[in-house]
Amino acid sequence: MEDVIIVGGGTGGLSAALTLARSRRSVIVIDGGQPRNARAEGVHNYLTRDGTPPAELLALGRKEVEGYGVRVIDGQAVETTRIEGGFEVTLGDGSVQRCRRLVIATGGWDELPDVPGVAEGWGHTVIHCPYCHGWEVRGQRIGVLGTGPGGIHQALLFSQLSDDVTLYLHSLELTDAEVASLRSRNVAIVEGAIASVESLGVDALVVSTVVHPRLEAFAGLGITPESLETTPGVWAIGNVLEANAQVIGAAAAGVMTGARINWDLIEKTLPAVH
Repeated sequence: MEDVIIVGGGTGGLSAALTLARSRRSVIVIDGGQPRNARAEGVHNYLTRDGTPPAELLALGRKEVEGYGVRVIDGQAVETTRIEGGFEVTLGDGSVQRCRRLVIATGGWDELPDVPGVAEGWGHTVIHCPYCHGWEVRGQRIGVLGTGPGGIHQALLFSQLSDDVTLYLHSLELTDAEVASLRSRNVAIVEGAIASVESLGVDALVVSTVVHPRLEAFAGLGITPESLETTPGVWAIGNVLEANAQVIGAAAAGVMTGARINWDLIEKTLPAVH
């Protein structure tokens, strides 16, 4: 039985693996190859790695953790059950791995607004985060799709990056205070539903998404988004836990999680104090 199995080989999962392996823990990383940022051209706000393509960053991370003895398995975890002393993880090919502690780093997936052209441009001309993609569209014609309250916040943030920002209300209704805030930042407001991204004539369209955590493989443990931080023996990091976590934040959380698990395993070996 391994000390730890980490399900999800993104930056958070690999950072946890690195921390644990450097403490001489036996670690397996199971990666289904579905990173949320797969369509992005580069990772940003990651010191010394700004602009690195996501796949390249993960390849570097894999090589690094494997150098410390971590076993990385390309496969999909499909079922997880609790067993005596830990957990059993079943993969799509039927193979089974066992561990004493479990890390869920499976991330999430973005539910996009149902507007023609959004899915096709996602990660390139259709973006969602000013800190992840804003610099790359600075000074351009930026449209913001108002599919929820987040649209107002995004329009105000992107007004720092361009003097040509338009909020397309689509299905959004504004209060007088919100209109005043937008106008104070010279954000144009256009009413009516959007037929397609192409019809807008913008260089980049900003959208709000609904992030769904990938938890299907952990149904056997009774895990829900609400119980991720309270299930004994289980830790969660990255977008599966926090929808707005950026890559460097997931990496930092991975380091801290690895340290906590290492101490948890040590603590269980100590004699009881009465």
